[in-house]
Amino acid sequence: MHRLLLLGCLWLLAAPPASGIFQRPTGTPAPLHLQYLLEPLHPTVHTRRGATATLPCVLRALPRNYRVKWSKVEPANYRENIIIITNGLYHKNYGPLSPRVRLRHSHRYDASLTITDVALEDEGRYRCQLVNGLEDESVSLTLHLEGVVFPYQPSNGRYKFNYHEAKRACEQQDSRLATYQQLYKAWMEGLDWCNAGWILDGTVHYPIINSREPCGGRLLLPGVRTYGARDKQKDRFDAFCFTSALQGSQVYFIRGHLNFKEAGQACRNHGAALAKVGQLYSAWKFSQLDRCDGGWLADGSVRYPITTPRERCGGLPDPGVRSFGFPSKEMRTYGTYCFVGK
Repeated sequence: MHRLLLLGCLWLLAAPPASGIFQRPTGTPAPLHLQYLLEPLHPTVHTRRGATATLPCVLRALPRNYRVKWSKVEPANYRENIIIITNGLYHKNYGPLSPRVRLRHSHRYDASLTITDVALEDEGRYRCQLVNGLEDESVSLTLHLEGVVFPYQPSNGRYKFNYHEAKRACEQQDSRLATYQQLYKAWMEGLDWCNAGWILDGTVHYPIINSREPCGGRLLLPGVRTYGARDKQKDRFDAFCFTSALQGSQVYFIRGHLNFKEAGQACRNHGAALAKVGQLYSAWKFSQLDRCDGGWLADGSVRYPITTPRERCGGLPDPGVRSFGFPSKEMRTYGTYCFVGK
């Protein structure tokens, strides 16, 4: 069996070509600190869940006895988790991404990383590092998923989650804890929420558009207010979850006067399942699902998505997913939102 780090195997060395695909466009000189790696033209790669994405990493020349190491920076613990290592001839995959990653290798200078069936947890910062003794160098890239952030609390009220419970709660709703960048972007797009919630790195925040007394006072400027890092075991808050569109899926409404159990059965009768909160938000955000009807969801809450605000649908001026909270599961007042995946 071939060994990964076969440093004795040399590739044919090549000087940087004078023209062709390795030449940088006019007016974009390579940074002086990069001798072998080309600086990516677009350091952010945009994608959606379920798609295939490629993070570019191209060498201008092949040094002796080199390795290329791909890793992902995890905001929850600030560690870099190795994904794949190659010496040009052989490679080895590591970690949970292993089944879904490969090197694109469209030519011998190409060490780009391809991720198939992109998942929510794939978003973040990646590093392509050339390991070459004293001449190590690297480039950083960001994989960005189009998505939506939503606040979440359980049926027993606000501020019930420690960090680990908040993380599980988001995952149960087809989402994950949001990053600070995702929460900040959501605030810029209009998210205004007075309850503080956990995010992925273990800090606690809440986004305010309209300053008001219950939310830090009228004198504070709008912004993402922060409680900083908190005790992940003892401190309790809500959660800010992030979800993205899922290719080939659909959320739809079934009208009726159903209790929670009947709602679940109605979805199963159609070959579907009760929609999760993240799935409803995704359908609202990316499929423009717009209904004035309250419907059961898998967590026992009742909600409805509004794309075009109107007086008879809650009267609020902004689009959003409205909530009736967690009514008694015996109530026969609402329809149901069903989810069918690919």
